[in-house]
Amino acid sequence: MTKPIAAPTISTAQPEDFFQLLKPRVMSLVIFTAVTGLVVARGDIGWLTAAIAVLCIAVGAGAAGALNMALEGETDALMRRTRGRPVAAGRVSRSDALTFGVVLSIFSVMLLGMAANWLAGGLLGLTIVYYAGFYTLLLKRRTPQNIVIGGAAGAFPPVIGWAAATGSAPWQAWLLFLIIFLWTPPHSWALALYSAGDYAKAGIPMMPVARGARSTRLQILLYSLVFVPVAIAPGLTGLGGPVYLAVSVAGGIGFLWLAARLWRSRAGDQPDKAEAVGREAALYDVRAEAKPARNLFAFSILYLMALFAALLVESAAPIMSL
Repeated sequence: MTKPIAAPTISTAQPEDFFQLLKPRVMSLVIFTAVTGLVVARGDIGWLTAAIAVLCIAVGAGAAGALNMALEGETDALMRRTRGRPVAAGRVSRSDALTFGVVLSIFSVMLLGMAANWLAGGLLGLTIVYYAGFYTLLLKRRTPQNIVIGGAAGAFPPVIGWAAATGSAPWQAWLLFLIIFLWTPPHSWALALYSAGDYAKAGIPMMPVARGARSTRLQILLYSLVFVPVAIAPGLTGLGGPVYLAVSVAGGIGFLWLAARLWRSRAGDQPDKAEAVGREAALYDVRAEAKPARNLFAFSILYLMALFAALLVESAAPIMSL
């Protein structure tokens, strides 16, 4: 059994620690996809209301991150990639992180509901509960499909943005949801292939730990074969234009090539036991045989950003020309 993390008698937390509780890197992706959904929807929404909506979505995402860190502090402390997080490192107490997350959750959901509409507010509340409760408490330690089912939480932001702009969530919004949902498993399992030792130490049954590296590499390839056509679909349905279609096809070919290279590799067969220095090193400094996993992980981020950037540029261009 792991020993509870002892909180200091006098808090040593700094404002930076509470900012880190919000998972700013994840928040930046949430903001970007939410803004894309809001702009692509082309609803009748004023600039002030749109700005408030984006702020609420960002704060709600941060609240979910804070609740996740509060609930996962002991687990995070066992993993090289997460042991520097505020709760895991003991700089912020679990109770303070929980309080911070709950207050931000209530604030963001209520303000979004009042400023925009209650469909958007309800979807934001559902996302927070789904991620902090359903995924963190129920799924993460119980099934190797944790990231598949739990990935829905990260796929909601464009739907929330769309709902904030229009008061509805049509099939086009759910197509954006599906893109992120199907992107999550190959993205996350690529990282897990060269972080399997950390997950095993923490008792988390990520796919490489529960099913082995070979099975994980195959599933990454299979999910990629489903994900890429879905990623291209907006360019064929009118949701995206020629720029989106070009980006999605070119990037999709690259994604599939990297997934195939990973499938043929030995990434994850021998977990990397080397101690890395710092968080960036933990993510990207890997032994030679794990580089195909690292390359797909890094490219997957660029591809998703490029997809939503293309949609955003094509949809914003007519607005900016007015």
